[in-house]
Formats: sequence, C-alpha cells, structure tokens
Amino acid sequence: MRERTRTSLPLPLLLALLLPPPLWGGPPEPEPERDRHRDRGPLQPFDVLYASGVAAYYGGDYERAVRDLEAALRSHRRLRETRVRCARHCAARRPLAPPGGAGPGSELPFFRALLERARCQRSCWSQRLGGPESLYRASEDVRSDFQRRVPYNYLQRAYLKLDQLEEAAQAAHTFFMANPEHMEMQQNIENYRTMAGVESHQLVDREAKPHLESYSAAVKHYEADDFELAIKYFEKALREYFNEDAECRALCEGPQRFEEYNYLGYKAGLYETIADHYMQVLVCQHECVRELATRPARLSPIENFLPLHYDYLQFAYYRVGDYIKALECAKAYILFHADDVDVLDNVDYYESLLEDSTDPASIEAREDAAMFVKRHKLEAELIKSTAEGLGFSYTEPNYWIRYGGRQDENRVPSGVNVEEAEVHGLSIRKKSSAKIHRDLTEGGPLLYENVTFVYNSEQLNGTQRVLLDNVLSEEQCRELHSVARRIMLVGDGYRGKTSPHTPNEKFEGATVLKALKFGYEGQVPLKSARLFYDVSEKARKIVESYFMLNSTLYFSYTHLVCRTALSGQQDRRNDLSHPIHADNCLLDPEANECWKEPPAYTFRDYSALLYMNDDFEGGEFIFTEMDAKTVTASIKPKCGRMISFSSGGENPHGVKAVTKGQRCAVALWFTLDPLYRELERIKADEVIAILDQEQQGKHELSINPKDEL
Repeated sequence: MRERTRTSLPLPLLLALLLPPPLWGGPPEPEPERDRHRDRGPLQPFDVLYASGVAAYYGGDYERAVRDLEAALRSHRRLRETRVRCARHCAARRPLAPPGGAGPGSELPFFRALLERARCQRSCWSQRLGGPESLYRASEDVRSDFQRRVPYNYLQRAYLKLDQLEEAAQAAHTFFMANPEHMEMQQNIENYRTMAGVESHQLVDREAKPHLESYSAAVKHYEADDFELAIKYFEKALREYFNEDAECRALCEGPQRFEEYNYLGYKAGLYETIADHYMQVLVCQHECVRELATRPARLSPIENFLPLHYDYLQFAYYRVGDYIKALECAKAYILFHADDVDVLDNVDYYESLLEDSTDPASIEAREDAAMFVKRHKLEAELIKSTAEGLGFSYTEPNYWIRYGGRQDENRVPSGVNVEEAEVHGLSIRKKSSAKIHRDLTEGGPLLYENVTFVYNSEQLNGTQRVLLDNVLSEEQCRELHSVARRIMLVGDGYRGKTSPHTPNEKFEGATVLKALKFGYEGQVPLKSARLFYDVSEKARKIVESYFMLNSTLYFSYTHLVCRTALSGQQDRRNDLSHPIHADNCLLDPEANECWKEPPAYTFRDYSALLYMNDDFEGGEFIFTEMDAKTVTASIKPKCGRMISFSSGGENPHGVKAVTKGQRCAVALWFTLDPLYRELERIKADEVIAILDQEQQGKHELSINPKDEL
C-alpha cells in the first residue's frame, strides 16, 4: 500500500486565495492626487511636533504648546489615514493574482504583481506625505502616549492656562474616555463644565470610533422602543464597522516584529521570511474582530459584539413589519451561533409570516455577514494549519462569546406582549441580570448586642447595602481618633500624594500593621493600637454574617483614613472629596458599564466604612446610579456608624466635599478569595497571637514580636 503524502499549495496561491474581494470594505479609493482636501506640503512627523509641544508647555509658552500639540494630533491622524488609503488604493489598482499554471517562471506574474503593489504604496505615501514613509516611524514610547491619549492631557492644561475653557473641557473629556480611572481628570471635567457652562451631552470625544458611537445610539433607540431609528443606527454602525475593519486590516500590513530573531542576524530564506511576516500580518488582521469590539482603555471587548448587531436588527425589523429583513438578520446571526435555539425558533416564526408567494428558502443570510464569516473561517483554518509548521503556537479565541446577549427583558425589547409573542411562536429569553455571581441574601444576625440596624438595601435604593449604628462606642471613637492623629502619614496608600483625590483636601492614612508597630514601640498605647485591629475584625464578622455568606470573608485591605479640608480653598467648591467609583471594576458612566479588569481591584467582593466622628462639615457618603450623577442614597457619617455593600458596579459611590474640619473612618475591603488576603493583615494576626501568648504567660516565646513588625 502506498503511503498517502500531504501536498501543500504554493505560498503565492495561498496568499491570493485569502485576499478579500476588491470591493470588500467599500469601493476603491480615488487616485491620491485627486483628493484635494488634504493639507498641502510635506507632513511634519507627529513625534517631532509632540516633543515641541511638550517642551513649550513646560516652558510656559502655552500658545505654542497648543499649536504644536494640535498639529501633532493632526499629523498622527493624517499618517494613519494615508496608510489606510494607500493600502486600499493599491489593493484595488494592483491586485495579486494567483499563478497562471505550472512550469518554469509560473510564479513570476504573482511576484511581479507583488512588486507593483509595493511600488504603488511607496509612490502613494510619497505623494501624500511629501517624503518616505520611514520618516514617520516614531518610538514605542511616543506611540504608546498617542494610544493612551496623553497629548490631550497636556492640551487641557494648556487650554486652561489660555482661559479657553470649552476647548479644555473637550480635551479633558477625550483623555478621560481612554483613562476612566484618572480621578483628577474626572474632577477637572466637572470644574470646566461649571466654569464654561458646558453640559455633559455637549462634551465630545475627539477620538471616538464612529461604529461604537452609532452602536451605542442604536441600543438607546432600541431600548426606547423607537425601532425605526434603531434600525437606522444599527445599519450605520455595521457600515462603519466594516469600514473600520478594512482600515484595521490595512494597518496590520505595516512593519512587524520578529521577537525571536535578531534582525541583522536573521538568516531565513525567501519563503520562510515571507511566511513569517505574512503570518504575523494575518494574525493581526484576524484579531481586528477583538480590536473593533474593545472600547478605549479596555482590555476586554464587548462580548458577542458583531453578532449582536444582527440580533438587535432581527427583532427591530420584525417590529416594523419587515419580515424578509428580519429573517435575513436572524439567519445572519445563526452564521455566528448555529445552535442558538431561540433565534432558530425566530427564523421559523419569521418564515411563517412571509407571503405565500415568497419562498423562505430564497431568503438567505445577509451578504455582509456571510462574506465576513467565510473569510474569518478561512483565516482561522490557515493560521491553525500553518502555525505548527512555522514553529509557533496558536489557539483560536472564542470571538463570539454567547453570554454577550441583548440586555433586554426577553430576546425582544420591553413593552412587547410576552404572552402574545409566545402564542405566535416568537422565542422569549429572560434577561440575565446577575451582575453579582452569587446568591443575593441579606438580613443575617448582627452578632453584637449594641449594634443597631438602620437601613437595608431596599431602603437605601440599591443592592447588597446595609447601614448600621453603634458598631463603636463614643469612647472607642475618641481613642481611635487620637491614635489616628499620631500614626497617620500624608498620602499613605497613594504614593505619598498629599491630595490624591482633590486639591482642596489633605489625605492621610495608616494600616493595621503600622498601628501595632507604633504600639509595640510605645509611640502610642498598645491597647489603642490593638483597638484598630479589633474593631476591623468586628466589622468583618458583621459583614460576613449580615450578608449570609457561605464562605469565609477575608481582609483585602484595611486603612485608617482621614480627609482634612484645606483652609482658604473651600469657596465655591463643586468637586467631590472622592469621585464616584466602584471598588472592583472601572466605572464607565458613558457606556453605563463597569469593566471588571485591571487596574481595578477585581478580587474585592465587599466593602465597609466605619466612621469615627461627625465634627466636620460636608463629607456625606453617597451612592449613585451607573451614570455617576443620580444620587440614590446619602449617608451622614457619625461615631460608630458603618455602611457596608458589595464592591461591584451595582454600587457606585463617592464622598461629598469635606468643607471644614477632619473626617476620619476605618476603610475596609474584603474578598472571598483566600489568594488575595491582605499580607499585612496576616502579619498583624501573627503579632496579635504572639502578644496574646505573652499576656497569658502560657508559653515561653522564641519569637520577638518586634521582629514580625
């Protein structure tokens, strides 16, 4: 029996088979010289302009800083546009055809076309930029700054110095959209809005992606049952998505990194070199799916992003009576999720609504989706089959995670008659609202006799919230406050920043281990230092019991904190002592989302604040909606009062400005995951155990507790 041998297609043919159709992503671009709306003259490199703008800013020349920084942003934008336009223009004018046949020289037509395309791109770049493309290659640090929108941070400050508050607000907003954890910028925006009279809806993200903006607008219209406008914006979002996809793929064709090789010592042959480079390009293009579904500064994409467009559209078209388009969109969704029972039921239902003269089999999935999925599958197959042969590992990600579903009452919007829909056969799917992936229970025992219940979640207008009084006595409050004044450091926990949240207050803090260290050394009474440890443990037990947790609650971080109003800086304050945030995710008010990803402390599960005093003005603790504006509950601190709540996006919160005096509290964060236990707390536990043994005199110690500190 003859052994079957595996044959492989020639590389040029593989490349040609994978090329998108000429019209994919839009019609061919016009001749570059005919585009009369480009800036005339050679393009100045954006990194040079950026460096000049930053230098001008630090030199106090704010007009020049604004001029050069804005020019740098325009240059960066134009460079990107040029790369995309030239790639698409030359792909249309210089297509890569597969080889004509076998025999000597059969591959020459393909490589001729390849060289012609390279010459076309070089010529296009030179005409549009006024110089070679290599002139505009910036360093990794500069590219990172532009990706993180750092130039807008300089711009907002420079515009402020020039008293151009509206422009400062727009620059600050643009920076903040990519850096939502930047609390100072959030406060700056509020200040600019107040001073310039700019409403929040007037703020524009200058770097916003059109397809994401249209998608968000479409979802809002959909949720408002305005299906005509929802269809308009979803269709617009799809056109923009495919255009962005073409641009993303074009940008992937730039220089690639060969991390495993020293370029000067790279000894690979012709085909290996081409294959290495092309596979990097192909993987980059394949990942555009993730790139286009990811909002600025996010690590995680919007789940099931592209299929969701068709999911929304299938029902929106049904609601306006266009059953053919509803069927086309439902079938398009099935291309991504062939086993989705609910949408398959909807397909059957839409087919039953067609006129007798229309053959359901003649209605196919939308062409844009069909072409996209076909190419995506071809790419995946080629990458997987080639990866092993070229010596690199590749695992195909799940780009269309199913649980990224429509967040409405069913798989249809609220307001639809559910019973009627079920009678007519339209599939109903209940909303999965579980932001918290555990049983939502509360009302367990408070464990301590003097602790009194004040409000529960319902009374505080939220989820997993409780307000308690008398967790501390008046004497304990005075003792803790006295200890705090003697052990706290300015900016503790915030790298020594005196005012990490607002320039109008001083922030001080101390940890449990530090308190015990000071107590052991005699700088504060050991009894008082231990009180900090004991009351935090008391709070942990109460939280664990009240929320009826089935597993142990561990300390994640324990912090004795005070906020002091700075004299002379309290007139007409409109900022917050601590901006609105969530404790285990990045709050995104614009998207009405909270992204559970770094740099957020994603392992935190519950939070608590135990207050020590009330002899100050302002400083109320507030809960808000996800918009970070609508206040749902306000709590006035006082001695012995404790507020506790789950740490996720269901509980955005902040602190109103402290306008007079000093506000002190024990801040506590807890986790259900023992891997994230607070290390200082573990050491503090050991010290307490040793001190207890010393006190009892039962054992002769071989460990000096001071060594543990």
